[in-house]
Amino acid sequence: MIKDLVYQCRSYRRFYEDCRIDESTLKELVDLARMTASTANSQALKYRLVVKEDECAKLFPNIFWAGALSDWPGPEEGERPSGYILICCDQTLGSNKLWDEGIAAQTILLGAVEKGFGGCMIGSFKREEAAKTMGIDTKRYSLDLILALGKPKETVKIVPLKEDGDVRYYRDENQVHYVPKRKLEDLII
Repeated sequence: MIKDLVYQCRSYRRFYEDCRIDESTLKELVDLARMTASTANSQALKYRLVVKEDECAKLFPNIFWAGALSDWPGPEEGERPSGYILICCDQTLGSNKLWDEGIAAQTILLGAVEKGFGGCMIGSFKREEAAKTMGIDTKRYSLDLILALGKPKETVKIVPLKEDGDVRYYRDENQVHYVPKRKLEDLII
């Protein structure tokens, strides 16, 4: 059921790194994204799959992991993603793609949850360095979003938004990750 997938689809940042995700699984996830809506049906999104351990290790230092956790440098060795999907836009097919990356990314993450994996959309990273490291031609492609994927090693809990309205996620001493969410009635105008 879609509701179950959505409720399980959280932003995971720690993984069982030794539980590798394979390239065929990433291709299946991209195939889901391929079938989603696309601005003017341009289908301008292209994907760079990263599953080899050495490539994952090269990409990792280019990523900023959690803006609200300023003292956390990201997952430790052994807890890093076992794969990534880099979402790029082929500039020769159109740059006016509006929300295509978000639609594709959410579809991929829902598919990952269905397969027993999880992930995180990452928009904060060193674009030029990451593209160069992964051999992406930056004259043709813009690297717009990174999806970190793997078998989640952390517990993520949804909690009600506090009275002060603070939406920042946080962790407790046991590394349980809490994500405040607004009430449904607060969203309906």
